[in-house]
Amino acid sequence: MTHLDELEAESIYILRETASQFQKPAILFSGGKDSIVVTYLAYKAFYPAKLPFPLVHIDTGHNFKETLEYRDSLVKKLGADLIVGSVQKSIDEGKVKEETGYNASRNMLQTTTLLDTIEENKFDACIGGARRDEEKARAKERIFSHRDEFGQWNPKNQRPELWNIFNGKKNVGEHFRVFPISNWTEMDVWQYIYKENIPLPSLYYTHTRKCFFRDGQYLAAEPCIKRRPEEVVVEKQVRCRTIGDITCTGLTLSTAHTIEDIIAETAASRVTERGGRADDKRSETAMEDRKINGYFSSIPKV
Repeated sequence: MTHLDELEAESIYILRETASQFQKPAILFSGGKDSIVVTYLAYKAFYPAKLPFPLVHIDTGHNFKETLEYRDSLVKKLGADLIVGSVQKSIDEGKVKEETGYNASRNMLQTTTLLDTIEENKFDACIGGARRDEEKARAKERIFSHRDEFGQWNPKNQRPELWNIFNGKKNVGEHFRVFPISNWTEMDVWQYIYKENIPLPSLYYTHTRKCFFRDGQYLAAEPCIKRRPEEVVVEKQVRCRTIGDITCTGLTLSTAHTIEDIIAETAASRVTERGGRADDKRSETAMEDRKINGYFSSIPKV
């Protein structure tokens, strides 16, 4: 067995354990490569039966159109069920307040919509694509990561995980986030995508896009981002290394047109995968603060 075979076997075991221990699990689907790999692993784990988990997408209203097109085509291809939670609906109902200004983003507003979606559908486990190598806060996660009745995460209140023994016991109102690819690296994900020939949104490949430069990175020039007078729109050859809300997804200058190109580019990069995520730069503990409040990936991680 190669190391990818071993990682795949571990992830499939985790997904099957999730199906056996929980009553109503779901996959948190962002349209990024990690949630795509998790979805394909789940499809493989239960084939030829139907995918037993619905895909849950929290739509900020500021998604790349390529992400939404890919999501809909994947749902049709796999015959999966899709549940969409709308941040715009949360804003319209007064549950969250729209940010304003040049750095406004709906990324943090996803938390309320996600927790409402979990509550409305009575999900007791949400499967995410977070990996421990991505960010220091994610390195603290267990594979079965407990959430209290308010959907919040307490790193000091996690269950021990001995070898491959996972404890899904919970009280009424509590739920778990499950991370089947916790032990994978970014390079493992790309190599697995290459090995399995998994199709991806076109955003991951080099393309020409109108963008502007801010705080050391390029961002897409879209109506949902308010630009400063000095921020000039230019056309660049770019790709997304990680995919999220348009307002916080950095664009990487690139010439990678194939998975092989991406693997080579990733191997040579000296910038972390989330180095282009503007939402992680709001504070030293930006990711952990969001996770404690019930953030998506604790998504993500497209």
